Amino acid sequence: MVFFLETLTGGLMAGMLYSLVALGFALIFKASGVFNFAQGAMVLFAALAMARFAEWIPTWTGIESAVVVNIISFVIAGAIMFAVAWLIERLVLRHLVNQEGATLLMATLGIAYFMEGLGQTLFGSDIYKIDIGMPKEPIFALESVFQGGVLVNKEDVIAAAIAAALVVVLSLFFQKTSTGRALRAVADDHQAAQSIGIPLNRIWVIVWCVAGVVALVAGMIWGSKLGVQFSLTTVALRALPVVMLGGLTSVPGAIIGGLIIGVGEKLSEVYLGPLVGGGIEIWFAYVLALVFLLFRPQGLFGEKIIDRV
Repeated sequence: MVFFLETLTGGLMAGMLYSLVALGFALIFKASGVFNFAQGAMVLFAALAMARFAEWIPTWTGIESAVVVNIISFVIAGAIMFAVAWLIERLVLRHLVNQEGATLLMATLGIAYFMEGLGQTLFGSDIYKIDIGMPKEPIFALESVFQGGVLVNKEDVIAAAIAAALVVVLSLFFQKTSTGRALRAVADDHQAAQSIGIPLNRIWVIVWCVAGVVALVAGMIWGSKLGVQFSLTTVALRALPVVMLGGLTSVPGAIIGGLIIGVGEKLSEVYLGPLVGGGIEIWFAYVLALVFLLFRPQGLFGEKIIDRV
């Protein structure tokens, strides 16, 4: 029982990290109807910016406090992501208003490759470290219930808490603010939103800025766990089944989908892997997403689209 709970907990924590990346997909699709293939590159770019400025700031300023350096680095990286969002809207999206979804999709692919190359040019291509002071040592929980307790990683718990807080804030933003309602209106129909005075360009800048901050948080946590390296872009591929499962238009769905896939991967690898020779964790999420695409294309929490002719 203890081993099962440890596996379950590990799956939940991994799922929350997938969900952080999936949030970026859901946010941009919800507000613009664009499936953003550049989200993985945004995570990498933001993580590179924070890691490198955390190295440079002590040299430039003489500041030795790790907390102060991390805060300054986070603010600078956030400002950079805001600037990136503004440039994307100014140079790319503004010229593609009311174009077909396939055109916008190809534009995000181009943005992804450009950001990967620009990140390597500006910040280098080595493996960099982000140390934000998250504890690495495990703890034993529920010792009063189970003999020896359940092994839990503190870093995973903190990451899960950050992701949960981010989801709550974003959900309130979309549901309770006038800007959030404008974002949903733009997603439903660009032309109709423009006709009632909603500034499409400003809305797209806002949503890409928010997605940039989400990418920064995701990159910071993934970089703290794995180091900042160019393989971080593949994290986005692991998040694709998450948004398919949870629903492309649902912010909470990104979290629920991430939890389901994280738990499913761990449990299937541990309990079914030995029966088939292992490797289930690699393809489990994609098979599960395929099943949902066949029977419920909009995902668990996505909005069903009905076309009237």
